[in-house]
Amino acid sequence: MRVPEAEPAVGAWRERLDPSARAGVPAHVTVLFPFLDASRIGPGVSGEIGEVLGRHPSFEARFDHCGRFPGALYLAPERDTHFRRLTEAIVERWPDHPPFGGQFDDIVPHLTVAQGQDEAVWEQVEADLLPELPIVARITSVALLVHDGTRWRQRASFPLRKP
Repeated sequence: MRVPEAEPAVGAWRERLDPSARAGVPAHVTVLFPFLDASRIGPGVSGEIGEVLGRHPSFEARFDHCGRFPGALYLAPERDTHFRRLTEAIVERWPDHPPFGGQFDDIVPHLTVAQGQDEAVWEQVEADLLPELPIVARITSVALLVHDGTRWRQRASFPLRKP
C-alpha cells in the first residue's frame, strides 16, 4: 500500500539507502511479496485481487516509531491489524505465495526506510525521523507493482471498501 504521507519524511533517506526506492518503489507497506509473476496477472486474476481486497475497509494508519530488522530500518504502524488482515486474505486466496517466500514465521507490517547500513547510519536516520512522527496516512487502496526487469511499475490499484 502506498503511503504518500510518509514521502516528505522518508523520501530522501529511501532514495539514498533503499535500493527499492531507486528502482521505482514508493514509500509503502507490502501486502505480499513475492507474488505471482507479472505474466500470470491478467484480467481474471486482477478481478480476484480486487474482490479479495474490496472486502476490507479503508483505514487510518499511524506510524509512530522506528523498528529494525537485521539489515533494515523501518517505520512501524502503531496498530498493524488492518495490514495483517490484508496480507492474510491474499495469502488465503494464493496459499502457494507466503509472505517473503515463507522465510519468517510472523508478518511484520512495516515501511522500509533504509537497508544494509551500519548502526551509526541507523541512529542518524532514526534521529532525523523521530521529530517527524507520527505520520498519519489514510489507506484507501492497494497498488499492484510489477517488475519490468529494471524498474517497478504500478500495474493496477485496488480500492478498499469505504468503512
